Amino acid sequence: MVNFTSGLAPLAAATPRLPYPAPTPPTVPLTKEQVLRRNNVRIVGHGKPPMLLCNGFGYNQRLWQPLVAALAQQHQVILFDHVGTGESDLTAYDFDKYAQLAGYAQDMLDICRVLELEGAVLVGHSVGSTIALLAASQAPAYFTQVVLLTPSPCYLNGPGYYGGYERADLEQLLTLLATDYRSWANLFVDLLLGPLALSSLAEELHHCLSPTASPMAQQFARVTFLSDHRADVPRLHLPTLVVQCPEDFIAPAQVGDYLVAHLPQAQLVTLSAAGHCPQLSAPLETLAALRTFLQLEAKPL
Repeated sequence: MVNFTSGLAPLAAATPRLPYPAPTPPTVPLTKEQVLRRNNVRIVGHGKPPMLLCNGFGYNQRLWQPLVAALAQQHQVILFDHVGTGESDLTAYDFDKYAQLAGYAQDMLDICRVLELEGAVLVGHSVGSTIALLAASQAPAYFTQVVLLTPSPCYLNGPGYYGGYERADLEQLLTLLATDYRSWANLFVDLLLGPLALSSLAEELHHCLSPTASPMAQQFARVTFLSDHRADVPRLHLPTLVVQCPEDFIAPAQVGDYLVAHLPQAQLVTLSAAGHCPQLSAPLETLAALRTFLQLEAKPL
């Protein structure tokens, strides 16, 4: 069990409840311009198949930057920010909609719809992998292959399942986020990168994180760490690559094994790079794994 608060003052047992407004009434589908602005969509390159990159919790699309130039040689690379993060339209945040990961998955399907994607490769990182899984299961026609980078469908331990954390661990982490954001950010970076990470990587990751613990960030954190989407795993029938790393304190190796055992068409690759963010700490090794899975010939960087 991870002690999140070593060296810190004792914290309350639970994160304060957030004020959820009444559900937003149904509206007509957003236009292309509205969707692209809402999620700060950025497109690089013109190749095929297109590749859609889905962020995890707490950071913006900048975390993919070490991969973008190489990927754009062969793909139309589509990056975006989840609503409430990065340069997304914060006024579009709906506490009712984003009280579950399905709200983020719907946003991603909106992007696919307005860009008229066909045969795309979907790459999700961390909880972005679960969002990707939900989206690809709901609308598989947009995609041909899925890559789940350091994924976990459930971070909580349960009978016969090791997610890595007990409920009390995660409540401590959520309380720290709400009460001492600077300490939380430092701890979160250490968890993502591992204890031996270069200081330059830690600095870059800090730049990718949200600058404050807004109510939106607190809700996203709670939804991320306390959701259980194991029942959704078998519903993804597309060819899937599960990428895991040693010494990943967010998604332990047992989770990768669980996913491969329950996904209908999955293969597992374990990189040599430690930590939870190989696209940042080991971009060349991550690229090699992607290219092998996609059966693409590598081009010089």
